[in-house]
Amino acid sequence: MKAAAFEYFKPQTLQEAIGFLEQHGDAVQVMAGGQSLLAMMNLRLAAPQWLVDISGLTELTGIESTGDTIRTGALVTHSQLLASEVVARELPLLHQAVPHVAHLAIRNRGTVGGSLALGDPAAEYPAVALASEAVLVLQGPQGQRRVKAIDFYQGLYANDRQPHELVVCIEWPRLRAHERVGFDELSRRRGDYAVVGVAARLAMQGQQVSEAHVAFFSVGDTALLAKQAMAALAGQPLNAQTITQAQAALSHDLPEQGDVHAGAATKRHLAKVLFGRVLSSMAETGGAA
Repeated sequence: MKAAAFEYFKPQTLQEAIGFLEQHGDAVQVMAGGQSLLAMMNLRLAAPQWLVDISGLTELTGIESTGDTIRTGALVTHSQLLASEVVARELPLLHQAVPHVAHLAIRNRGTVGGSLALGDPAAEYPAVALASEAVLVLQGPQGQRRVKAIDFYQGLYANDRQPHELVVCIEWPRLRAHERVGFDELSRRRGDYAVVGVAARLAMQGQQVSEAHVAFFSVGDTALLAKQAMAALAGQPLNAQTITQAQAALSHDLPEQGDVHAGAATKRHLAKVLFGRVLSSMAETGGAA
């Protein structure tokens, strides 16, 4: 199957792109790397009147240190994230997630902003953004606004971006000295969509968890924070008993929802197993899973 007929426009500047979005609104689909959108168009899951290609907007590239955050331009590719020493050092949770994103050819073209804006429920970055407390910066005709990841995602492929706005960059808080992170996912083959995945960030006070941020993906319509499991971890030592309690609490966080890869019961079981592995690795190594 091929995409329905559409008009193509490639703006040369950010302001030109935003002006076009303001003029055409809901008739537009924005393409960054195109690795997800073009496949959806070929399957007729998306049929825009206009395809706006923002891949040439140099304003949306680059990785920049700004105080307590690292800013990644929306057009930074997965491969650029993986190659960045700054990301590896300051954002290890994001760095751990990148090798799980699809395959090399896709990582060379796909972008962090495109993945976050699409919000595929099986994608890695939305969960990492939730666990990291990242902020998405959107720009429209009236200027920029900042939206926390937890407020951005609203449902299946639904988010807070308005038709006249673009995601221009993402602000990721640097990992602090007392924090630990862990990431893992289960998939049928490396590079396939995850059957279930987890991204975790724990703030530690000695051997005790003072604060927890745990996000799961490929378990519902969007990535989600496991709030009951997070509460079970907070204020407790990171040991086998606490991990078991957090796994039990996870039952209250995950929806009864399956997909073509696994039924709801299987997904919930695998999520608990994966959660236990990640937490155990964080307890043993004092760091990443």
